[in-house]
Amino acid sequence: MTNLLPTLDPGAAFWLVQQGGPVVVIIGLFSVVALAVVIAKLAQFLWLGIGSASNGLERALAMWTAGDISSARNQLEGYRNPTARIVRHGMDALAMRRDEASVREDVERVAMRSLADLRRYLRVIEATAQVTPLLGLFGTVIGMMSAFQGLQSAGAASDPAALAGGIWVALITTAVGLAVAMPASVVLFWFEGRIDREKANMEDAVTRMFTERPALLRPDASHRTEYEGSAAYAAAAE
Repeated sequence: MTNLLPTLDPGAAFWLVQQGGPVVVIIGLFSVVALAVVIAKLAQFLWLGIGSASNGLERALAMWTAGDISSARNQLEGYRNPTARIVRHGMDALAMRRDEASVREDVERVAMRSLADLRRYLRVIEATAQVTPLLGLFGTVIGMMSAFQGLQSAGAASDPAALAGGIWVALITTAVGLAVAMPASVVLFWFEGRIDREKANMEDAVTRMFTERPALLRPDASHRTEYEGSAAYAAAAE
């Protein structure tokens, strides 16, 4: 079993192409493009801290709840994480006394756009995971048809060993397709899991931003006049 594929041979790629034909070339192109997307998305996710808890966000929400509005907003300034940026966006809007319904719609719009940006190009990995096994199977079917055609042409002088050799060579395309599809599927599940976790973080943080906001920012006329004349309102408006 260990000698079926020359995995350690520097010429293994050429050998696979030579044995598998154009189908292996197409699968190889899929794998190269998918690998480039994986590297780019991995760098993006690590840079933005996707799916990881943020102590800075927790501190900002605690300040927000305590009524320290300007400090809460300053705490989130410069953060790259989408959840922190969305919460900062919502805090800015609420601090300016915008209508709560419009703020919710605006925050939802920004959140959907951020999640869409995180999912961008993941379709390439998904397509690789789904299409390459089918391409491999297609190559195997074509190869087996060729092998059986050769057996038929040989007639009574056919060699079963030659048929077996033709079949195992045909199976190379299926093996290559699966070898590309399986890691692509695992990586795709990981990316989707991080996005789902980031989405949950967004929903939790935005809900807390609205429900735990300071009394001065609640839709209560008795607080509004007092707050709008305070130094905190002036700082929030900057």
